[in-house]
Amino acid sequence: MNDGGNLRVKRLGLTGYAPALEAMKLFTTTRDAQTPDEIWLLEHPPIFTLGQAGNPAHLLQNPSGIPLARIDRGGQITYHGPGQLVAYLLVDLPRRRVKVREFVHLIEETVIATLAGYGLQGERKRGAPGVYIDDAKIGALGLRVKKGCSYHGLSLNVDVDLMPFSWINPCGYASLKSTRLADFGIHDDVDAVGFHLLGHFQRLLSPLAVTTATPPDSDISLNWNDDDHTSP
Repeated sequence: MNDGGNLRVKRLGLTGYAPALEAMKLFTTTRDAQTPDEIWLLEHPPIFTLGQAGNPAHLLQNPSGIPLARIDRGGQITYHGPGQLVAYLLVDLPRRRVKVREFVHLIEETVIATLAGYGLQGERKRGAPGVYIDDAKIGALGLRVKKGCSYHGLSLNVDVDLMPFSWINPCGYASLKSTRLADFGIHDDVDAVGFHLLGHFQRLLSPLAVTTATPPDSDISLNWNDDDHTSP
């Protein structure tokens, strides 16, 4: 069984969004061909994040005054908060011999496998990347790839407060419902769910290549609303 070799794991607990983002950027811009890949498991205090081409109009209301951050991933608006597992995936894709779209599929499969371990059937939805249970979104994806190396990653709702999702058009989709593991009687906390998700990610991740391909010169980001690659 593949163990996602040369993958370092960091469990960061509750971490502010801004310092996590800056740390991801620094890691990605300073890594080299020998830098081990990393996965960061954490939670964020309440925050809305909006992709680089996102429309602020998708924030419909904000009665709690939750901060809004415009960031450098693709896609529209989403919410992060305590009780939501966030996994940042800092992976040299050419070294793993995996293309961006394949990596997106791997991320979705990681969430689906995690849900299956709890007896839940997660599924993809054509044209709306992420993972769903009965048309309600439980897992979101957001990715940026810079010179072949990914950052940002995925979020999985464990027992997060779902109310802020009703104040936005999640990922740009009006009336999209959100759900969480707790709604299905799952009482594991974020750390326990993260343990299971990590195991599936390590199992699915391609082993390191013997030689490293030359990464692309340009940066790309995945726009989750048109399911295409765009040059920033």
